[in-house]
Amino acid sequence: MVKDARYTYTRKHTYRTRSNRVVPVKTPGGRITSHLIEKVASRPKCGDCKCAIAGVPALRPYQYKQKLAKRERTVNRAYGGTRCAKCVRNRIVRAFLEEEKKKVKQVLQGKKKGLAAE
Repeated sequence: MVKDARYTYTRKHTYRTRSNRVVPVKTPGGRITSHLIEKVASRPKCGDCKCAIAGVPALRPYQYKQKLAKRERTVNRAYGGTRCAKCVRNRIVRAFLEEEKKKVKQVLQGKKKGLAAE
């Protein structure tokens, strides 16, 4: 026996699109209604390497402000909810090395001035 799959869309528009997915459900009264299926949420991604950020839940965009407190939306470190830990570490190391490079350059320039003065 074939399940009767005739039902009407009650929300949004009457087209079968990604945002309007419905599943037919038979009620105890024998009527067929439709349950709207939410879109599957993707994990927040790192802005540099595009990998998923650990510690931040996968939700639809409107749910972050609706359902979560601020401490649940981010990770407690520099570049909290936008960069992954590996990229933050790389940025810190790169900044440190740049500063070291500047200091070495100053020392070498000082030595050259000392030699030129003699």
